[in-house]
Parts: sequence; structure tokens; C-alpha cells
Amino acid sequence: MRADIFCRVVDNYGDIGVCWRLARRLAHGRGWRVRLWVDDLRAFARIQPGIRADAARQAHSDIDIVHWTAAPQPDLAPGDVVIEAFACDPPADFVQAMRAAKPVWINLEYLSAEPWVESCHGLPSQRPDGLVKHFFFPGFTPATGGLLREPGLSAERDALQASRGAQRDFLRGLGLAPAALAHWQAGARLVTLFCYPHAPAPALCAALARDERPTLLLAPEGVAAGLEQAVPAGNRLWMARVPFVPQPEFDRLLWCADLNFVRGEDSFVRAAWAARPLVWQIYPQDEDVHLDKLAAWLARYPAPPQAEALIRAWNAPAGADAATAAALPAALQAAAWVAWQDAARAWDAAQAAHPDLGDTLADFCAELSKKR
Repeated sequence: MRADIFCRVVDNYGDIGVCWRLARRLAHGRGWRVRLWVDDLRAFARIQPGIRADAARQAHSDIDIVHWTAAPQPDLAPGDVVIEAFACDPPADFVQAMRAAKPVWINLEYLSAEPWVESCHGLPSQRPDGLVKHFFFPGFTPATGGLLREPGLSAERDALQASRGAQRDFLRGLGLAPAALAHWQAGARLVTLFCYPHAPAPALCAALARDERPTLLLAPEGVAAGLEQAVPAGNRLWMARVPFVPQPEFDRLLWCADLNFVRGEDSFVRAAWAARPLVWQIYPQDEDVHLDKLAAWLARYPAPPQAEALIRAWNAPAGADAATAAALPAALQAAAWVAWQDAARAWDAAQAAHPDLGDTLADFCAELSKKR
């Protein structure tokens, strides 16, 4: 199968993060010939070394990458499958060519735990020009497309989590100072922070600094800018910056952590695969409609009430600082923490039992292609 994937970068790294994982999954897992169209190559380059931000056309990992501009290259004919990520709409000239080629056309939707996605998953939309677009929903149930998960991911994760030495070597490879590593090796809790600018990160730091167990807090460069100034004096909380890394390395960072604060869609799913407690900052939407989406996931996630309260506080539209400062100690209390760890492992096992999104999407497209 030959596939075109269109990605318009809206949420910094989440859109390209999902599309790049999907492109590799289809190319390497299913043998598809994939062409990825991206409008913001600079964002792409931050999560994948080797991507040239000034190249109109390039190849990486056996995937053809096209810089999607206002005047796309007219000689690139549609493949057997066209996937538009998150309703980004392919260029008009490309759609015109699709009318002759009649590819399978997929709108890959945003991830949601809301019940209504099951009834909409896979539905066709007939267009006046004769083309048919099918809606494909990632999700958490067998009635959806599932979640992206590479073969062997659990075994690789378990091996790293079982080896303190391997974790130490990985963290050292990120450039952590010896003093930071020593803090972690002495028993400090490891927390990662990947959040939007409006997150109550200073309140998080203050609460962690008051906790009985010391913490090593790792945040990517440029995230929560200036947070270092919010870290209280003392040795209970140590903060360190880590570089942006390729996606497989980001996964390993999440595997090393005891607790992951993540944002958006791609890092949220990868934190779930870490089988460790996570706090999700959902992408904000007008009129706080994103909170309905958050509530739908929390209704499925088997975390204890203290963890749920912390996740809701982290996403509170108002008063998030005070709510986070109050909720964190309760979530880290011994009984709640053990229950949260058990819930994270149970959630990982339950979701891993479903087919992964790459396979469900490939099979769905293959069936539609037979009917053309």
C-alpha cells in the first residue's frame, strides 16, 4: 500500500508526534510506502534529529517527507490511502487529483474516551464530488481504533524498569549532572514535567519541596520557562533540564520516572505505556469543553480518588495553584500512591490487550481498498 499522511502542526509537537509514530508504524510494521506531508519542519526537527527544516523533500527512516506549503508539488500523485490527521484537509489541487485516483480517504480524529466516538468510528462521509471520507477514531475500547503501540514495547520497557543500572546510564546520557544523578540514586522520586505554559508548575514545585521524600524533577528545555526560580531553597527538590530527544528516548525517560506530568495526546499515550502514575494536562479548548473529554477518560482510568483529584486540579480553569498544592500530598500518601501504581499497571495491561492503532488502521484501509 502507498499512503500519504498530511500533518498540520497546531499543538507544537503533539500533531507531528502522532503522525511520525504512525508513519513509522505503517512503514516498518506493515511494509507500506509512506509519504508524510508536514507544514512545520522546525517542530518536526526537534523530536527527530536529521530532519532538515529547509528541505522541500527528504527521506528519513525509509519514509518520504514533503514540506507541505501553500503551493504543493503538482507531480506527487495520491497513493492508495490518504490520511489527513485531525481534519487538516489536504491541498485543493491534491484533492482534485484524488477524484481521479479514488484512494481510501481517512480522517484520523483526535483521541477521546467519550462514548459517542464508538458510534462514529469508521463512518463514511459521501462528498458531492464522489469521494468518500471515513472517520477513524483512536480510543480505549475494542469499538474504536485503539492506541499506537509498537511490537515489543512492553518487553523493552520492563527490561529498563527492572535495571537500575540501565536507568542510571540512560539518565547520564541525557547530560544530567553528577549531583542530580546522586540525588536520584540516594532515593529521590523521579518526576518528569511536560506541560503547557499555563500549568500550575510553581505550585507543583512548592508541594514537592514540602514532601517527605526528596524529588528529582526533570523538564525539557523551554518547557515551564523560568521554573527554576520557583524551586525553593533546600535539598528536597532538585530540578534539572533535559534536551528534546527522539521519540524512543522520550519513551525511555517516561519509563524511568516514578510520576509523569504530560500534555496533549502523544505524550499522554506514551506515559500510559510507561505503566507508571501519570497526570494529564489536556489541550485547552474554548468554553472548557476539553474538561468533558478529561472527565470521560477519568471515568475509565482506575486511579484512586486522590489521584483523580490531582489530575482535575492540574487542569482546573481557575484556582489551579491552590488546588494542586492541596491535592498532591494526598495523592502521594502511601496507601493512595500504591493504589495509583497498581492502577497504572492495570490500565497498561488492559489497553495492551487491544489491537494497536497501526494494525487496525491498516486492516481497515485494506478492507476498504478491496471494495473500490
